[in-house]
Amino acid sequence: MSNNVFRLKSFFTYWLDAVDEHSLHSPFFFDLYTKTIKGDAADLHAIEQLRKNLLNDNRSIEVVDFGAGSTSSRGSSRRISDIARTSLSPEKYAQLYRRIIHRFGCQNILELGTSLGINTLYLALHTSGSVSTFEGSPALAEAAISLFTAAGANNIAVIRGDIDSTLPEYLNRAEKIDFAFMDANHRFEPTLNYFGRLVQKVHEQSVVVLDDIHYSRDMERAWTRIQHHPSVYATADLFRCGLVFFDPSLNRQHHVLEF
Repeated sequence: MSNNVFRLKSFFTYWLDAVDEHSLHSPFFFDLYTKTIKGDAADLHAIEQLRKNLLNDNRSIEVVDFGAGSTSSRGSSRRISDIARTSLSPEKYAQLYRRIIHRFGCQNILELGTSLGINTLYLALHTSGSVSTFEGSPALAEAAISLFTAAGANNIAVIRGDIDSTLPEYLNRAEKIDFAFMDANHRFEPTLNYFGRLVQKVHEQSVVVLDDIHYSRDMERAWTRIQHHPSVYATADLFRCGLVFFDPSLNRQHHVLEF
């Protein structure tokens, strides 16, 4: 079964299972859903103009791919416009991540998989903290740095190199993680490996967001395994992404939410 057919079947299952606030009895999830997940989008025309510029940029760069389908790192020439079209978080979801960071007052923010950096700019908004974003492809890292410079974003640090090496080195120095966005590798073992490392630095108010949880069988398996991790006390499936919470007071809740 191709990934496209798999995602179509997964979306049908999600559509059948998803609920809104009228079916939420948990005060935490009712409040999260009504005020944050369904919260208002900010007018961020400047960032979206940068997205449009990338979508119209026909320059080619050499991209090193460590993700799904790779048995080793490899380079391929790709247009920036094609990368922007297929790899950037949609505005709707980038706005959601911004709202989550604001709601929980996140200061120490990680992003695994910078790509061209549009999502990173959203993560860096409305926080007095900093974003550390990890990118394995040198050309993508350079493109993202240029974007951050153009946007005047001065609270973003780009960590270049294979995340299998750079993430453990970073976490050895980090005290805690308030928010992490995982979009670096869409295979089962690397996803669980990254999550297992991140979870050692989370606390009760931390949030981890896993992107593309229904991208493939591998990602659905990883999502299911993460839901049952002993440190995880609640999750929310929004189809494109999954939200993971670590507060023991949430008492093992798992919801599929309309978004």
